[in-house]
Amino acid sequence: MTLSWRQKPMISFEQRFIKIPILLLVSLVTLWLAPLSAAEQPFACAPTLEDEMGPFYKPGAPYRHSVGTGYLLFGTVKSAEDCSPIPAATVELWMTGPEGRYGDEWWATLFSAKNGTYYFTSHAATEFGSRRPHIHIRVTAEGFKPMVTQHYPVKNAGEGQFDLVLIPLTVVE
Repeated sequence: MTLSWRQKPMISFEQRFIKIPILLLVSLVTLWLAPLSAAEQPFACAPTLEDEMGPFYKPGAPYRHSVGTGYLLFGTVKSAEDCSPIPAATVELWMTGPEGRYGDEWWATLFSAKNGTYYFTSHAATEFGSRRPHIHIRVTAEGFKPMVTQHYPVKNAGEGQFDLVLIPLTVVE
């Protein structure tokens, strides 16, 4: 037996205004409990912030730790999951020369050591156009999401520590 619209029970004004907030609350809780994206995962070590690659990246830079003297960049390549060092990570670096222009002589590829450490020596980074001095870095390692970032040296500093913290592929969407 079907009821006509006149015979169906009416939902009161109060019931409507109770159901809507409850549905809204349930929706918000569901969103809050939903799986987080890789960038929002609660890691033991905060992943290194990614930055733009820029137009001057070229794969295949020579294997070397130095493109000059005057500035030492060093750090450890680590896993965001548990802060453990990542050995044999490929670290590619490129920067402008002392005159502020990009060139092959300012590119380098190196590998992190067994304990995850790396070092790179160069001249002091220079400005490029209106951009402050920086060194581009691309890091790849088996089992981890590739990462591109930039290191911004402190003015007049002779060295800088910059840990490179990668996100494991197991948590990447």
